[in-house]
Amino acid sequence: QVQLVESGGGLVQAGGSLRLSCTASTIIFSLNNVAWYRQAPGKQRESVARLTVSGTTNYADSVKGRFTISRDNAKNTLYLQMNSLQPEDTGVYYCNVVVYWGQGTQVTVSS
Repeated sequence: QVQLVESGGGLVQAGGSLRLSCTASTIIFSLNNVAWYRQAPGKQRESVARLTVSGTTNYADSVKGRFTISRDNAKNTLYLQMNSLQPEDTGVYYCNVVVYWGQGTQVTVSS
C-alpha cells in the first residue's frame, strides 16, 4: 500500500504564495504520471496540474502562469508551487498518482 503525505497548506492573503508537498512512502512518482487536484467548498474535485513521466506539464486555465508542478525523484516528493494566490484558489488540495491519493491539505486565500 502506497501512502502519500501532504503538507504546506495554510492561510494566505491574496497575492501570496504557498508550496505544497506530497511525499510518497515508496518510489512511485518517477514511474507514473502525477497530478494535483483541488476541491472548493460545494464544488467537484478538479484537476489543476499534471506532470507526465517524460516531464510534460499541463495546467488548468485558471492557474496557468501562477502554479508550477514539479517532483524530486530522489526524495519521492511532488510539489505544487502556487503564486499570486486568489480567493478562488481556496479549497482542499490533493496529490494523486495512479489510484493513490493524499489526505488533502487546506488552502485558504483571504481577500
